[in-house]
Amino acid sequence: MDGKSLNIIKEKLDKLKEIIPEAFTENKIDWEKLKAALGEDIEFKNERYVLNWAGKSDAFKVLQSPTTATLIPCKEESVNFNSMDSTGSPTTENIFIEGENLEVLKVLQKSYFGEIKMIYIDPPYNTGNDNFIYPDKFSETKEEYLSRIGDKDETGYMTREGLFHKNSKDSGHYHSNWLSMMYPRLFLARNLLRDDGVIFVSIDDNEVHNLRLLMNEVFGEENFVGIIAINSSPSAIDYGHLGKMHDYAIFYAKNLEDTITVKLEDENKEFKYTDEIGSFNLYPLYNGNVAFNPNTRPNLYYPFYLNPNKIINKDFYEISLDEKKGWMQVYPVISKKDGIQRVWRWGREKSRSQLNKEIIGYKNEDEEYRIVQKTRLTGKVIRSMQTDKDVSSRRGTAEVESIFARKIFNFPKPVELIKRFISISTQDNDIILDFFSGSCTTAHAVLDLNKEDGGSRKFICVQLAEKCDENSEGYKAGYKTIAEIGKERIRRVIKKIKEEQNGKLDFDGTLEKQDLGFKVFKLSESNFKIWHPKIENEEQLLKQLALHLDPVNENAEFDNIMYELLSKSGVSLTAKIEIMDATHSTSSVTTSSPTKDNYYWVNNGEIALILEKVNENIIKTVISEKPQKVLTLDRLFKNNDQLKTNTALQMKDAGIEFKVV
Repeated sequence: MDGKSLNIIKEKLDKLKEIIPEAFTENKIDWEKLKAALGEDIEFKNERYVLNWAGKSDAFKVLQSPTTATLIPCKEESVNFNSMDSTGSPTTENIFIEGENLEVLKVLQKSYFGEIKMIYIDPPYNTGNDNFIYPDKFSETKEEYLSRIGDKDETGYMTREGLFHKNSKDSGHYHSNWLSMMYPRLFLARNLLRDDGVIFVSIDDNEVHNLRLLMNEVFGEENFVGIIAINSSPSAIDYGHLGKMHDYAIFYAKNLEDTITVKLEDENKEFKYTDEIGSFNLYPLYNGNVAFNPNTRPNLYYPFYLNPNKIINKDFYEISLDEKKGWMQVYPVISKKDGIQRVWRWGREKSRSQLNKEIIGYKNEDEEYRIVQKTRLTGKVIRSMQTDKDVSSRRGTAEVESIFARKIFNFPKPVELIKRFISISTQDNDIILDFFSGSCTTAHAVLDLNKEDGGSRKFICVQLAEKCDENSEGYKAGYKTIAEIGKERIRRVIKKIKEEQNGKLDFDGTLEKQDLGFKVFKLSESNFKIWHPKIENEEQLLKQLALHLDPVNENAEFDNIMYELLSKSGVSLTAKIEIMDATHSTSSVTTSSPTKDNYYWVNNGEIALILEKVNENIIKTVISEKPQKVLTLDRLFKNNDQLKTNTALQMKDAGIEFKVV
């Protein structure tokens, strides 16, 4: 473990090596072999369709630069941080992270890579009054940068000047600055999404055109789902020539082939057919997106075979993927509107598993044979126009006012809008991420939706501790930063739900199941000393070596070390953590430090942490429990190289991965 976040370049090279191994020689790309492998698909001409802007190469540098930062727990600002259920598992898996979101996204790469089901963000709209510009000072060292992002005023709060400044429309790089800010964050966010994950990005007219192009580049044009127009200001805002009433949410999938959206509830839904499972209607199996065709998705273009002589349940026909005598070939339709040959929405393997179950043969009114899917959803797809009063900014403002008994935050998104996005794209245990969380409408929406349907969705909200304007209502109400407003909103929503549930009978265990807590973490410098790469003479080298005899920072706290080791080992921030001793008894983590003879047991043996003391008895006990990995600190061996060597050999013999930091 090198203490750094996920190496984006290495990840890309590893994936390329999996796809085109013949393009590598001695572990390096052979460009001529790569060109040959790509054949006619490669593009050499300078004239090509591409999104470019001033500073794009610098945005890549920001993206590819790993971080040594970490997240430290802040239990006193949390709700139920240490609470455990009867099985010893944490009762809350909700997370609020206070810190600059680009660095936080990098820190989350190892622990949450491919784990997030849905992302919603409401980033700066680039109106000319937004403070957001990422400071592109690439000449400075990483240490100088880390020092600067920690710029605080005399009261200890983050200052805008240290990190961001206003992006004026008078700037010659007005749009470029915004794109450079958004690009690395969207790229890292995509890494965190599951293959069936989705993202919604709120935006207005200032950058909607650039955001579409940017997301086409990051997510792929073929994964564009749609733009949702939202009637955010029903009474209209007068802009001189136009009364503006709407903004947008741009909707993309990580991989549209794997994405399934849930229908919004519709009490008037009627079904035409019934089978042994229940009622259903029919939905074409071919993909209606013109970006999907035999050239772009050859794996989704294949024939079904339909038996016209065997009718199932009056209206349906038996189908197969294997050619059979007397059976008809059925391919996806060729669109009469645009003449494009469509492909199926499902691959062969998925189709084979549902033959004559959830997919069947059908003859339409024009006497044409089709392959269709049974749909049992009781709702309706989300509309691309959201016009009702529940999605207006005025509703969002009123919701925050009702929570705090005063107006303390400008233009918060309404809870109902985010609930709709969550409803169509997530299920019971999914994780929702918002890394421009503001007043934490997303967290509010998750808690409300879980209350309504008994779900166990979790949120991760990220917000910079940006100082509130001293003339703002939030500041006058005692909230020094936007992050403080967000955390307090979550606490008050939790309190309100508890009050509503008080005295209710819990017949099905739904109330007991609901997660009414959240864990607060804050972005911080590493608890370990970072090796400085710029060494110019022998004296500096000797100084570095002496400094790193004990790699742990002098003032590092025990819990902070533990969470850094776990997160940089790819373990989630809400892992199940138990304290174990030599007699195998356990207790929940309620103290800041275990006793000297204890060790931590994480996720039922995924990792064992030995952080306070090492001896033969502790090593023997840990090995007998057979964890997958053991982490310990080098300083615990106190120059006892024999014990360290024997421990490494014993761990290897037991098939346990052993790391000394």
